[in-house]
Amino acid sequence: MQEYAYIHDEDNVPETFREMPFLESFSKDHLDQVLHASAIIECESGDVIIKEGDEASRIYILIGGSVVVVKGEDEIVVMDTVGDIFGELAALDDEVRSASVVAKGKAFCLAVDQKFLEHVMPKESNPEFYASLYEFIAKLTTKRLKATSAYLAQVDEELRSLKRELKELKK
Repeated sequence: MQEYAYIHDEDNVPETFREMPFLESFSKDHLDQVLHASAIIECESGDVIIKEGDEASRIYILIGGSVVVVKGEDEIVVMDTVGDIFGELAALDDEVRSASVVAKGKAFCLAVDQKFLEHVMPKESNPEFYASLYEFIAKLTTKRLKATSAYLAQVDEELRSLKRELKELKK
């Protein structure tokens, strides 16, 4: 895994970045601050980007390739859409990482250092920035919770069906 400082030209934000939901939620000045607090991560297949249990300070945005979220030994989800976000909850709550994220093939990420952002843009004097950040993360979390709820409802129905079938077989 290679890390490169992201040298940000304030007058020329790449189109790919401007179209990412996470980044488009910020004003131009705030976007400049986010990009100044960022690095580009280049990963090869199998590189561990986030290790379960590690301390957190970065939010990652997928800018190319794909990654897989792993909890213990189980693959939870593959992320392969430009703009997918991972690592946001632990980075904001100063918690340890709840899962690992591993590159699945060659992958590129924009790593935003939340601790650096807080140093450069203290929460007390930048409420608009943090309101935008937390609003985006709340929307992202809501979207993920809805998908999880739908999946759990499907699994619950399958379990009930299997229980009925088992009951019928025992008769």
